[in-house]
Amino acid sequence: MVSKRKKKYQSGEGAQYVSRKQAMRMLQLSLKDFRRLCILKGIYPREPRNRKRAQKGASGIKTLYHKKDIQFLMHEPIIWTLRDYKIFGKKIGRAKAVKDFETMKRLLDNHPTLKLDHIVKERYPTFIDAIRDLDDCLTLLFLFSTFPSLRHVPRDQSALCRRLTVEFMHYVIAAKALRKVFISIKGYYYQAEIKGQTVTWIVPHHFSFQPQSKEEVDFKVLSIFVEFYLIMLGFINFRLYHSLNLYYPPKFAGYSAGDCDKSMVDEDYYVSERIAALNVTLARTSNNAEEEEAEVDQFPMIEDPEKLEEAKLEAEKIKRLKSLFEGLKFFINREVPREPLVFIIRCFGGEVSWDKLSFVGATFDESDETITHQIVDRPSLEKQYISRYYIQPQWVFDSVNARQLLPVEKYFVGAILPPHLSPFVDAEREEQYIPPEEQQLRDPSLIEQKDSGESSSDDEDNASDEDAVDKNKHNSKEKHSHKKGKSEVDKSEAEADNKADDTPSGGIESQREEKRKRMSVTAGTVSVEDPMEKVRQNRQEYRLREKMIAKKHRKLYRSMMEGRTERAKEVWLLRKKRQRIEAEEKQHRKRERREAQVSAATSVT
Repeated sequence: MVSKRKKKYQSGEGAQYVSRKQAMRMLQLSLKDFRRLCILKGIYPREPRNRKRAQKGASGIKTLYHKKDIQFLMHEPIIWTLRDYKIFGKKIGRAKAVKDFETMKRLLDNHPTLKLDHIVKERYPTFIDAIRDLDDCLTLLFLFSTFPSLRHVPRDQSALCRRLTVEFMHYVIAAKALRKVFISIKGYYYQAEIKGQTVTWIVPHHFSFQPQSKEEVDFKVLSIFVEFYLIMLGFINFRLYHSLNLYYPPKFAGYSAGDCDKSMVDEDYYVSERIAALNVTLARTSNNAEEEEAEVDQFPMIEDPEKLEEAKLEAEKIKRLKSLFEGLKFFINREVPREPLVFIIRCFGGEVSWDKLSFVGATFDESDETITHQIVDRPSLEKQYISRYYIQPQWVFDSVNARQLLPVEKYFVGAILPPHLSPFVDAEREEQYIPPEEQQLRDPSLIEQKDSGESSSDDEDNASDEDAVDKNKHNSKEKHSHKKGKSEVDKSEAEADNKADDTPSGGIESQREEKRKRMSVTAGTVSVEDPMEKVRQNRQEYRLREKMIAKKHRKLYRSMMEGRTERAKEVWLLRKKRQRIEAEEKQHRKRERREAQVSAATSVT
């Protein structure tokens, strides 16, 4: 039997992809509901290999979805809930139009609800999968926790974001899971290690929200993502709290949350309550004060002895890092941002407090003599205690990234701070700019070299005038000695020529002497390779290897080479900028030193 021949675009890429309009027709949903369903289920448009075949010969660029993805969405039960929402809206509108308030009240009491629990379980089969995908979730929820009630962001949604994010911060404090911190223009970067997975998120700076005249950001789409992430983070917090024998929702030992009505009205009051809660320990379900830590002496999965030793050293460093601020008491001034510092200090075992008259939740006063560090962010301070260090906030962040308590001399009040280096830079990556300060952290021997170089440069600057005078004298002596040496060389050459004329040429003795010299064994000379020839040969071999690249991979290779060139150019520009800045600073110091010398000389006279 002869099989029927398929028509064009009924097989291959033409049958594998459907446009967004076709997908909406298949699911019988509006654009708003279709977009919401795709976000909740994690379905995104696909890029075909051949767009003309996938679009069935149509021109232009269309949004294409894989046909199997749309067929997967057809079995989703929340489609019926989305349709019920549409029917519910029509019924409410009809009852409102005819002023049937009894029917309207009955419909509002029985409105449909959208449950996303099964979607979270479907997208994340295991708990580790959910933690691995926690970066975007935390970043978006921390962003929405700073928003007031906007047009497409309900107030109860932003309030729930605040609650869940604070619960997560409490877990990080209780588990001492924080590893890296960094301050940037976007906000505070945090990195924690949870169940063996690295989680990185951003907390924006707490500024007052300024409404924008143009709606450049689609808050409605972001709100759909937040709707899914709220359910996801609720599940994760529940599991994480029970893994540490903590109550969920969290209970604070000897702490009352205060007036809820006031916290809903006054945003500053709510923020103060939230930061005060971070300074209180959580109540546990069992009597054990702390969970038993796992033994790190044996690593059965690692066979290489070098890697085993590295893993042991890393485990010891992390163990010391968890108790970095133990035994230290910090007092925060009113001008310092409290939330990040309270969170970081509590994560590493330190005690922290602030002025109880300015904010609630203080545990000790400024007059406490046991305070070891006071964090100040102003140029000077009138009243100071001798028993404590007065430091700037950057010391806390840099000490965490260095995994040790750094010297406080560079971070005193009014001092020019050292550069705040990012800990999220890959040390093994090539074509990247490494500042001198970071090189000194990696290799402490460079600090001594820098100090010696600076002292020698200062000595050179001080003795520059004397060197100029000595140089002129030296040049005159060199000219005189050069003339004298030249006359002596000419005299010796003339004597050698006279001796050569006196000796007989062509004698038998001279021939025998020459033969004897040829027969004698002499030391060989080392053949010196030409470095330029070696470079030329390497370049030629590199070009031959480039020609051997397959045709389908050449475009990718060119893009990789362009990226490498751009990175190398950026590194060169940054080094040049650093050299210019250092030269300007050197000239400035030299000018100040000269002015000081001149003023000292005038005062003496």
